[in-house]
Amino acid sequence: MSWVLLSIIVLSGYEIISEGASSLHVVNVGAVFSLSTLHGEVANIAMKAAEDDVNSDPSFLGGSKLRIMMYDPKRNGFLSIMGVLKFMETDAVAIIGPQTSTMAHVMSYIANELNVPMLSFTALDPSLSPLQFPFFVQTAPNDLFLMRAIAEMVSYYGWSDVVALYNDDDNSRNGVTSLGDELGERRCKISYKAVLPLDVVITSPREIIDELTKIQGMESRVIIVNTFPKTGTMIFEEAKKLGMMEQGYVWIATTWLTSLLDSMYFLPPKRIETIRGVLTLRIHTPESRKKRDFVARWNKLSNGTVGLNVYGLYAYDTVWIIARAVKSLLDSGANISFSSDSKLTSLKGGTLNLGAVSIFDQGPKFRDYIVNTKMSGVTGPVQFLPDRSMFQPAYDIINVVGDKFKQIGYWSNHSGLSVIPPELLYSKPANRSSSNQHLYNVTWPGGTSETPRGWVFPKNGRRLRIGVPNRASFKDFVSTANGSNKVEGYSIDVFEAAIKLLPYPVPHEFVLFGDGLKNPNYNEIVNNFSTGVFDAVVGDIAIVKRRTRIVDFTQPYIESGLVVVAAVTKLNDTPLAFLRPFTPPMWAATAAFFLIIGLVIWILEHRINDEFRGPPRSQVVTIIWLFTNILEMFKLAGENTVSSLGRIVLLIWLFVVLIITSSYTANLTSILTVQQLNSPIKGVDTLMGSSERVGFQVGSYAENYMIDELNIARSRLVALGSPKEFATALQNGTVSAIIDERPYVDLFLSEFCGFAIRGQAFTRIGWGFAFPRDSPLAVDMSTAILGLSETGQLQKIREKWLSRSNCSNLNGSHSHDDQEQLTLHSFWGLFLMFAVACFIALFIYFFKIVRDFCNDHKPEEEAIVPSPESSHCNTLQTFLAYFDEKEDKTKRRLKRKRNHDLSVKFSRPM
Repeated sequence: MSWVLLSIIVLSGYEIISEGASSLHVVNVGAVFSLSTLHGEVANIAMKAAEDDVNSDPSFLGGSKLRIMMYDPKRNGFLSIMGVLKFMETDAVAIIGPQTSTMAHVMSYIANELNVPMLSFTALDPSLSPLQFPFFVQTAPNDLFLMRAIAEMVSYYGWSDVVALYNDDDNSRNGVTSLGDELGERRCKISYKAVLPLDVVITSPREIIDELTKIQGMESRVIIVNTFPKTGTMIFEEAKKLGMMEQGYVWIATTWLTSLLDSMYFLPPKRIETIRGVLTLRIHTPESRKKRDFVARWNKLSNGTVGLNVYGLYAYDTVWIIARAVKSLLDSGANISFSSDSKLTSLKGGTLNLGAVSIFDQGPKFRDYIVNTKMSGVTGPVQFLPDRSMFQPAYDIINVVGDKFKQIGYWSNHSGLSVIPPELLYSKPANRSSSNQHLYNVTWPGGTSETPRGWVFPKNGRRLRIGVPNRASFKDFVSTANGSNKVEGYSIDVFEAAIKLLPYPVPHEFVLFGDGLKNPNYNEIVNNFSTGVFDAVVGDIAIVKRRTRIVDFTQPYIESGLVVVAAVTKLNDTPLAFLRPFTPPMWAATAAFFLIIGLVIWILEHRINDEFRGPPRSQVVTIIWLFTNILEMFKLAGENTVSSLGRIVLLIWLFVVLIITSSYTANLTSILTVQQLNSPIKGVDTLMGSSERVGFQVGSYAENYMIDELNIARSRLVALGSPKEFATALQNGTVSAIIDERPYVDLFLSEFCGFAIRGQAFTRIGWGFAFPRDSPLAVDMSTAILGLSETGQLQKIREKWLSRSNCSNLNGSHSHDDQEQLTLHSFWGLFLMFAVACFIALFIYFFKIVRDFCNDHKPEEEAIVPSPESSHCNTLQTFLAYFDEKEDKTKRRLKRKRNHDLSVKFSRPM
């Protein structure tokens, strides 16, 4: 690229007259700015002031002086190149400029070739990469951060589409590209790019008027103006004439407008009127003593010809960055030197003095000193990050109000939007959450304080074409009235009610889709968006994944989901319905444990309680009576007539009985109050594991879902077109079940009896209204639907169309599946606990009985020793007789035995 430029220079025959070699005690710095422009005029004054301040201390550069050589290319790109080459003949160590990014892209090749750093605070194109242009340094935040700030403003106010209006130059174009990227990350977009000719070539407003007229006919009312003061001023003047500075519009101007406002001491009233309500940004420079002192000097420096804008501050600091780098280079002991470029001296055939163009020998080192600069300037802390972007980029956000402008907040790359100056937030952790983003109130175009919604319907006179499915069945949702083209139904009423809540009119007309003889395919309706047939679709449209790739849906206005419906019979219309809470094993286990408790209590009380004694027949009756009389158990447990072990066992058993009884009661209550249904179909799992045929509604997404997600063979599916066909197919066994969306099924069950939903819904979706992708109307309609829900109007519409029933709640939407029976498995732990308690009580009791028996029947010396077999048999018989004996008799016998033993003892001779 550099050689192409140099060839152009050779062919042009342009001759640069050298100003002579630089003095050994003068360090030359070139500056390329068009002095007729606002930026050039301000920068020239600021750089000269910085030059004087640097040279005011002779010791700063070790006796050398800094000289800023200004070159005015008069906004001519070719002359800008000539100026750079001219500075290379005078051995300039750096070049400040160029003023525009277009020239920066070109001139950076020369800087790379000659090792001369090029510093710019106005050419802030984000695409000027340090990798491609290692000798180009941006000394102000590049426009990537400016566009990020604008994108966050757009997101903050809830807008989704913007129009970008810009000049067709590198800086404006690449800035808008960055804006599109930043908006995309926030789910926003640039809906239209209005491109204008270069700022330097616009001579009449004709092109501007043409683009503004196009924008007037579009939906978006948020317009980003990324241009220059000359073009920007013309844009707002023409917009004012076209009525585009009125209520409903949003204008955001980039930093060119604040530069204009800051630099103009007086703006004519007509110009102020054209920008009232506009938002604009300014690079943020924190308050400091250095800044205040420089601002105080400005009027004297400029002789009152121009006001100081932020680029004047950056021009001043840029000179100081170069001066500090020169000081570092000299302090390192290096001598500033230049050498000829062999590539240039070999060029022949012309009068161009290319041999005088030199390479800066210390250029790479000098560049490193520049990018490693750390200082406190009039713009605040000056420091470059590793990617050469400026440290802590931030912007002031300005609102033009009346005849002046006010600051409504700040944006920083650290914390986003805030009403607190960024320098006060840098010490805190970054917080970019939406709740932490704040700006003061804005006065918008037209003088309103209400935030514009940012879009309107295009002013082309066409009503919105709303596609509506022309259904053949379930017409309560969508249908035509009495064969006419008038559309009515639940979905239509919800849509019309939501439209009325919008703060603006929505002219529309309904367009039927389908012949009305069969239900249309809803995927085909949604696909019509891509061909522009419909502007929206209203009806019973399920929000499913494949459709969301094509359109944007509103908030669901009714819940839906696929369910299974099958023929059922009642279970609680039998005399033995009371047995249903427990399974047979549970009943058997409960009865067994009642018998066990009777036996355990009999064993524990037999020897001490008269109620448990008597003939065997009487004792069996007692056990059965106790087994069947829970109240008597409570009575015994509370009386002293029962032993301690008996009361413990009874209390544990009563605890078990209470738990079982409460469970039984709860389940029986459910059985008696809720219709219990019986069907071999228990839910979708039953269908997936069988080979039965399954019905679905024509046009529903259920068909594709069963094939793609449930892996049900297409040959098993039966298309059904109406509720009557549903009932007939289920009754005659054509299908074992039907899978359809819940609202359709509820309506079907309200009219046809003998059917019910089996299992739970196995998808969770809803119905919504469909709009084109990124349509702001979808967002506003979602808000309106939520409003209908909160006020109860949505429920009233539902009751009007869907709340009816010709059947009992067997078939209604509130019918339930079979209640789960209580099984032994659910209570085995409880039964085990009771069994262990009984075992422990019996063990203690038998231990006591055996101990007392042994004490009462000690073996006596007998003359005849019986055989072991007869001895064991006698002992067992004696033990059983002892066990059957009442405890009072045993105690009396033990007492007599003790008295006898004592008398025998004392009767023996001593």
